[in-house]
Amino acid sequence: MAAPRILTVDPERLNRDVEMAEDSPTSKKHVGVEFEKRFPLSRWEIMVAAGVFFVFAIGLFCIYQTMPAAEYGKIKLPRSISDLRILKDQLGTYASIHPTKFILGYCSTYIFMQTFMIPGTIFMSLLAGALFGVIKGIFLVVFNSTAGASSCYFLSKLIGRPIVYWLWPAKLKLFQGEVAKRREKLLNYMLFLRITPTLPNLFINLASPIVDVPYHIFFLATVVGLVPAAYITVRAGLALGDLNSVKDLYGFKTLSVLFLIGFVSILPTILKRKRIYE
Repeated sequence: MAAPRILTVDPERLNRDVEMAEDSPTSKKHVGVEFEKRFPLSRWEIMVAAGVFFVFAIGLFCIYQTMPAAEYGKIKLPRSISDLRILKDQLGTYASIHPTKFILGYCSTYIFMQTFMIPGTIFMSLLAGALFGVIKGIFLVVFNSTAGASSCYFLSKLIGRPIVYWLWPAKLKLFQGEVAKRREKLLNYMLFLRITPTLPNLFINLASPIVDVPYHIFFLATVVGLVPAAYITVRAGLALGDLNSVKDLYGFKTLSVLFLIGFVSILPTILKRKRIYE
């Protein structure tokens, strides 16, 4: 009877085999397929998104280059109420000396952040109230929010469908069904969504072109619907010393007022349905 063979493994050879397997076209193809399954955008869509981002970024950089130099050290985007207080003190004199240049830089930064969904626009809105007052602050916030939301709308129309399906499949399906049921009074419904915090503005900006919300309705609902929230934020910016966190902006009283205004916006739809059933 033959003696059993003892199998030995050469560690160096095993390592070489593993490295060759990892470098083989088959393994690279497998990794590429797995990446495409996890990430929803194709290479072409990634290139388009990067191209749009760099065009906006270069435009923003050119605007900054034309602005007079600041003498207040390193200025950064605020991430907290304390950062905002410091920034307000730093920019107050600058904004009064160079109002046109400062507003141009402020608007371009706000629109850039809104277009590419960069967190922090709430602090930019508070800063508008702190530096410009109620009337001018509301105008700036609504203008920038509408411009940024419109840019986000068209960017999503171009490449956003796979991202929204990937991030919010259930929420998108629900939103699509609600929009389909309210085609005749879609403006009222979009106003309700903009006024109340029922759905995040980020989701509305990205999902609206995917569920076929016409741009003119999206635009009107954004311009009008953002005014109440802009008024609340700008007024809060006037009293930064009394504000401890962003959560203080939307207490029970504030949310109740927003939902009341939102209910008024959809009241015509409710009355019309009542007449139909009668």
